[in-house]
Amino acid sequence: MATAKKAEVIAETRGDLERAQSVVLADYRGLTVQQMGQLRKKLAEREVVIKVIKNTLIKRAADEVGIEGLDAVLTGPTAVAFAYADPVSAAKVMTEAVREFRRIEIKGGILGRVAVTAEGVRSLAELPSREVLLGKLAGTLMAPIQQLAWVLNAPIGNLARALDQVRQQKAQEA
Repeated sequence: MATAKKAEVIAETRGDLERAQSVVLADYRGLTVQQMGQLRKKLAEREVVIKVIKNTLIKRAADEVGIEGLDAVLTGPTAVAFAYADPVSAAKVMTEAVREFRRIEIKGGILGRVAVTAEGVRSLAELPSREVLLGKLAGTLMAPIQQLAWVLNAPIGNLARALDQVRQQKAQEA
């Protein structure tokens, strides 16, 4: 590869690393062209782009961005999945692909500007979706308000029950 072409790939990879919320690095050896096409399609549905980039060029781009700790995972052929919209989407799809194709091996990844291990990528894939987490947060934030409303309504409810009992007693006496 010519030096100018390498510089172009490094610049493009640096831009991808800066824009991506998360990155998954995987060994794709053994995948057929058809399987790689299926994987690309699944990733594209989740706004994830997968590229095959030389390890030395990935390392240089990561160094320029300030990401360290990738030396251990940058061996052998490497496919790089860049997640731009949702930080867990690349990890989820790549973990599903490991189960489906049995030929992909997750080497590690990057979350924000921090390198993570393959186990970290699997943990990220197990997280619930953003919508589920926001729903849980909303429920947690609403719980104190609901309890306050219940506490404030309790005396009124007790008064209403006491008045009803007084009414029933007067109706029995009459």
